[in-house]
Amino acid sequence: QVTLVESGGGSVQAGGSLRLSCAASGRPFNNYAMGWFRQAPGKEREFVAGINWSGGTTTYADSVKGRFTISRDNSKNTVYLQMSSLKPEDTATYYCAADSISAGTVVVVTIEGGYDYWGQGTQVTVSQ
Repeated sequence: QVTLVESGGGSVQAGGSLRLSCAASGRPFNNYAMGWFRQAPGKEREFVAGINWSGGTTTYADSVKGRFTISRDNSKNTVYLQMSSLKPEDTATYYCAADSISAGTVVVVTIEGGYDYWGQGTQVTVSQ
């Protein structure tokens, strides 16, 4: 079992930045691929960014490319999402997820079903 706890959400004006953190505990985190998803009110949860176990492979949704950066520190069992140039349409609850199936590979899954552990989410609100 892996427990994921997100932090770093909050309210920011458009153009601002936030850094989300996801701390993992439980089973070894270092081999798992990790992802960030988000869900806005009335919308389905969508993939934002993902990173493989080593950090050598990253993948981003087109809507955040060039603005968001995913990274991980396996020594701290933590994955990060640095968000810059935030827009009101980035407003959502952001979820961290762990993928044990792709452990130890270069694969980064972009669909919800590929992740087997989820955090509770952290709210990000971007105002004009």
